[in-house]
Amino acid sequence: MKKAVIAGFTCLDMTPLFPQEPMRQAHELFIPGKLLRMEGVQITCGGTVPNTGLAMKLLGTDVKLMGKITDDAFGKTILDIFQKYGYDGTKDMIISKESTTGYSLVLSPPGVDRIFLLSAGINDTFSYEDLDYTSIAEAALFHFGYPPHLRRMYLNDGEELTQIFAKVKSLGCATSLDMAAVDAASEAGRADWKKILAKTLPYVDFFVPSAEELCFMLDRERYDDWLRRAANRDVTEILDVEKDIRPLADEVFALGAKILLIKCGAPGLYYRTADADTLAKVGPKAELAISDWANREGFEPSYRPGRLVSGTGAGDTTIAAFLSAMLQGRPFSQCLQLATAAGASCVTAYDALSGLTTFEEMEQKIANGWEKLSSIPT
Repeated sequence: MKKAVIAGFTCLDMTPLFPQEPMRQAHELFIPGKLLRMEGVQITCGGTVPNTGLAMKLLGTDVKLMGKITDDAFGKTILDIFQKYGYDGTKDMIISKESTTGYSLVLSPPGVDRIFLLSAGINDTFSYEDLDYTSIAEAALFHFGYPPHLRRMYLNDGEELTQIFAKVKSLGCATSLDMAAVDAASEAGRADWKKILAKTLPYVDFFVPSAEELCFMLDRERYDDWLRRAANRDVTEILDVEKDIRPLADEVFALGAKILLIKCGAPGLYYRTADADTLAKVGPKAELAISDWANREGFEPSYRPGRLVSGTGAGDTTIAAFLSAMLQGRPFSQCLQLATAAGASCVTAYDALSGLTTFEEMEQKIANGWEKLSSIPT
């Protein structure tokens, strides 16, 4: 079994449970002075390390989780949740006595896209020195997530982020990078993300951002146009592959990408891979079947979920399934199918992991004719 190290952002997610009443717009719910009665709260882990890491563990991958928390109540709760999934977080997680554990308040009313209130806490100190490169050298894959929520990863034009990926790449591991939404008014929103990506992507084998994250970082004018066109709806509802997604992919490949997945929300995944010569540079420990993976491009529609509860963690579990399937040596097309199947399973629960099923269960459902959603326009 190939090993994977999952590193980066870790937090505690608190999701107030809204009554399942008829859908309303956000501006009808969040009015100053208004009282909203809730139906409890879901407390789970959030961020790449718990969501992608534990999902990969549930899907059969041998994982090490390298995130940063503190010994406060939130940090202890995260460790308790890890234990619930059979993972001893005290072995590999960094547990500091300084600052506070990161947290997010996830507002997910029925029919309204999620709103996050985020405090990065100790994540802002995460650095190159925090990683255990001896353990990473034993892994086939290194997956790193959410640089916009890790302050030292975007300071000085991403110097430490590039340093991390260059170091890991030198160890022969396949490398993977996920991004996160950026508050335009924050320090991260003022960072030069195009320059950061230009420096880092040559050391990245799998680049797996969402459409909104990528567009914000590479083409702010296009991103603002998307927001105008969406008119307060989910941006992914108005995206067109040819006009909106492919130009971003072109730019990413010009910066040195090898394998690109762009998460397009409920509709599915856009994918593109480089030629065989370029894929030969993917970390050899992943043992990628280059002839099967080279020169691919297309859109993989999502499967129709049995019910829609929350999109929290759906992107993380989608990527977890894709990377786990890749490490198992599955064909490229099957990696895509399992990725979208995992995403459709995830949205049936409030958290990232409760709705997740095994690959075998997903494959059985696909074999029984699991319905696909319509693709976004091409």
